[in-house]
Amino acid sequence: MSFVHLHNHSEFSLLDGASRIDEIIQRAVDHDMPAVALTDHGVMYGVIDFYKAAIKAGVKPLIGCELYVTPGDRTVRSGSREGLNHLVLIAKNLEGYKNLMRLSSLAFLEGYYYKPRVDLELLREYSGGLIALSACLAGRIPQLLLQGRDAEARDSAIELSEIFGPGHFYIEIQDHGIEDQKKTNPGLISLARELDLPLVVTNDTHYPSRERAQAHDVLLCIQTGHTLADEKRMKFETEEFYIKDPDEMRSLFPDHPDCCTNTVKIAEMCDLTLDMDSFHLPDYEVPDGYDLDSFLRHKCEERLPDRYNVEGIPAAIKQLDHELGVISQMGFPGYFLIVWDFVRVAKEKGIAVGPGRGSAAGSIVAYLLGITNVDPLKYGLLFERFLNSSRKTMPDIDIDFDDERRHEIIEYVSQKYGHDHVAQIITFGKMKARAATRDAGRVLGIPYASVDKIAKLIPDNPGEKITIAKALDMSKELAELYKVDEEARTVLDSARDLEGLSRQDSIHAAGVVISHGPLTDHLPIQKKGDAETVTQYSMDVVSDIGLLKMDFLGLRTLTVLRNAVALVAKNKGVKIDLDSMPLDDEATYRLISSANTVGVFQLEGSTCRNICKNFEPDCFEDLIAILALNRPGPLQSGLVDSYIDRARGREEVDYFHPDLTEALEPVLKETHGVIVYQEQVMQMARVLSGYSLDEADILRSAIGKKNEDVLKEQRAKWIQGAVTNGYEEKVADELFGLVLKFAGYGFNKSHSTAYAVISYQEAYLKAHYTAEYMAALLSANKDDKDKVVLFVNDCRR
Repeated sequence: MSFVHLHNHSEFSLLDGASRIDEIIQRAVDHDMPAVALTDHGVMYGVIDFYKAAIKAGVKPLIGCELYVTPGDRTVRSGSREGLNHLVLIAKNLEGYKNLMRLSSLAFLEGYYYKPRVDLELLREYSGGLIALSACLAGRIPQLLLQGRDAEARDSAIELSEIFGPGHFYIEIQDHGIEDQKKTNPGLISLARELDLPLVVTNDTHYPSRERAQAHDVLLCIQTGHTLADEKRMKFETEEFYIKDPDEMRSLFPDHPDCCTNTVKIAEMCDLTLDMDSFHLPDYEVPDGYDLDSFLRHKCEERLPDRYNVEGIPAAIKQLDHELGVISQMGFPGYFLIVWDFVRVAKEKGIAVGPGRGSAAGSIVAYLLGITNVDPLKYGLLFERFLNSSRKTMPDIDIDFDDERRHEIIEYVSQKYGHDHVAQIITFGKMKARAATRDAGRVLGIPYASVDKIAKLIPDNPGEKITIAKALDMSKELAELYKVDEEARTVLDSARDLEGLSRQDSIHAAGVVISHGPLTDHLPIQKKGDAETVTQYSMDVVSDIGLLKMDFLGLRTLTVLRNAVALVAKNKGVKIDLDSMPLDDEATYRLISSANTVGVFQLEGSTCRNICKNFEPDCFEDLIAILALNRPGPLQSGLVDSYIDRARGREEVDYFHPDLTEALEPVLKETHGVIVYQEQVMQMARVLSGYSLDEADILRSAIGKKNEDVLKEQRAKWIQGAVTNGYEEKVADELFGLVLKFAGYGFNKSHSTAYAVISYQEAYLKAHYTAEYMAALLSANKDDKDKVVLFVNDCRR
């Protein structure tokens, strides 16, 4: 007596579906439904998140899509948008999943006109492994029946059943209490019986429960720009478009029990398992006589004499051997060569490339290849923070390029690997608490001044996810208003239903994917405008399915540096090589210590300038620490003041406990006994408790994510290891608690080191070539009036 919902729209039917993916799955769990489908309008945005969440919940995921079908030629862009018909497709197996991706992609690439469209020709070509349902009232067969064109409806049913094959095309019936459905359902049932086609009942769900019908109504008003008071607005005729329980569904067509039984039969037919463990790196062609491993080693060893002196080479070779072993074992030599190749090309073209970003600066392989430009051995950076065999994910090397020329590298990659192998990555704008409140207020017809007052009471803390519930806890004034003001309560309750839903799609600022084989073998794609090819899967999902994803970031600072260096060469006849610039210039540190860092990368904010003034840094290591400490956590916890007092001899340096000094001093001496970097947590775990650096990275990650279950296991492991190494259990336990407290503010030293290089370079230019540097800075920010005023005032000063 079970039932399976086969026609469900999530929030990824943008501004049309009000069901979150986890809500769809939870409804299936709550009502003991063995499976559930996702069939968003024309897109597959949410299918991987849906697949993973369903598997985790013990529900079979049925991946589908409700396509828009044009009765004519998909390539002809003319006629009315009203001529489109709906058709629900569900992937029966891997072949069907791949065909569904191709259909959804080609609907954008070849058929887009108002909506992404397919035609019968495409359906014939890519019908394998798919189960088709004739769809809602917007389907071709119901539309023909409504128009009294019964013979054409019969012909269409025959044609679709021939396209998808015996047992794979179902006549779909629905009953939401709509008059047109009462007219078409007898004809649909009759057609199914006459043609011996299976019948299936669905509910075309757009929200999870009846109680959320008004929230969906509000969502439609946001989409169309109307208010609830507009009588002619787009609206659903009834409140029946929710995920009903099996009893409710079976009561709709009691004389046709097979239409419910068939939903379970379809679910049983589907056998789709997605490979979430393999990587699909593009092929990198190496010269004759090499394989990927040997060529990678060759390119690294080639640069050893340039990067290290004779005394440093043995340690460098030892680290290189270690890293290459891990990279080879994990199957990533091609990854590093791909990144090396486009970074090399960028530099050959004169495109400025940053010295590094993120944890990749901890890799000597990246340093020898020229992908990064900071020596990990010199600054104690850890490869395991970047990549280790315990972390079963793709490496993540993000590259900063000159903002004005970033597009050239994307084009180079597209040409090298094929335009059908490269795309930018989609991102989804979510409805945040304040915006949802303003939208809800407008739709409900509440005066702007009242809504504005409510919205402004919602805290807006950068980097912090503020929900309506959290805002009510944080703001006493908002909580009181919610309690006494019915209008405010109505607005906030409506906003609560909307917050977090996806509102629109756009192109990620930096994300680029490069695939092995055509992209549509791995994911669906679409077009943004007439030019950009974009994935339908977001950044995290692209990584989940094993594709090579990286950030090609446009950094305006690199444009400033390039132009400033060019001006210095033109005006002063001095050629500055940023990559080989010594990092011990006294005038540069005097400028930083005087807080004269307006316009200097990462050092220009008033808070950071105060840190510089109080700290008075005089070496590069100090600059690394400033970048790591200039964040809300260390500032609010008093960590910054303590660090500065220790550095300047105003506070005694200790290492938590006398018994720990000998072990911890080598790890924490450079930061005066304060835990500043994540890498220090990893080193502490190694020297005190015998962790390998791979194991220590698991601890570091758990601290960062505040994963209580993993931290409980790690506390026991930490204490046991420390006791084995001769430390008292009580001391080890207390230290773990302190590590949790302070390491929560820890920063990635590799990232801080690489970005400190850029900060230093700008500070150097400002100290020695002020006019040229400020001219380049003003030129790069000429469209930002606030910054122009700030920088002009700094020039006058």
